[in-house]
Amino acid sequence: MSVGRRRVTGSMAPSKTAINPATGRRTTGLVAVLAGVMGICAACQHTTPPARATLIKVPVTCADFTFPIYFEPGSAAVTKEASQLFAAAQDRARACDVTGIVVVGLADAPGDVGANLALSKRRADAVALALHRRGYNAVEFRVSAAGDLGAVTQGGDTKPLRRRADVSVHLTDRRSAPKP
Repeated sequence: MSVGRRRVTGSMAPSKTAINPATGRRTTGLVAVLAGVMGICAACQHTTPPARATLIKVPVTCADFTFPIYFEPGSAAVTKEASQLFAAAQDRARACDVTGIVVVGLADAPGDVGANLALSKRRADAVALALHRRGYNAVEFRVSAAGDLGAVTQGGDTKPLRRRADVSVHLTDRRSAPKP
């Protein structure tokens, strides 16, 4: 069976052909018209209605969340990156009432157990102080230290990146909070 070219006749037939200088291929008037229509449609994108998010206000959800603050080895100094995480947490909780913050300091497994416990306590205290400085003064804080407890699995493997303090922020919706 041989496949040949079909000749289109009638109103759908291309009126003239040209050679595209960029590709060297033959194009038809119909292709040019389609390209023009596509260009017009692309220009219409600027006149579409605003996104749904701008039309309908999304309700604020005040769900508790937890985030880690990492430290350099052997250090309890709050880093620049930690300050950025505090700012992000503050933004996330902005429309809510913060009812409590729990800070748990952790440490890596290597080293003396007592020294690791003291280091994890200093880390937890440093995070709590940084949060106080960010305006969380009337919030109930629970600050604790775990030291290297849990830093080694039952199989004897050391868990990585225990140089941190875990911060849990407890929130309530301002609209549902009882008024005095």
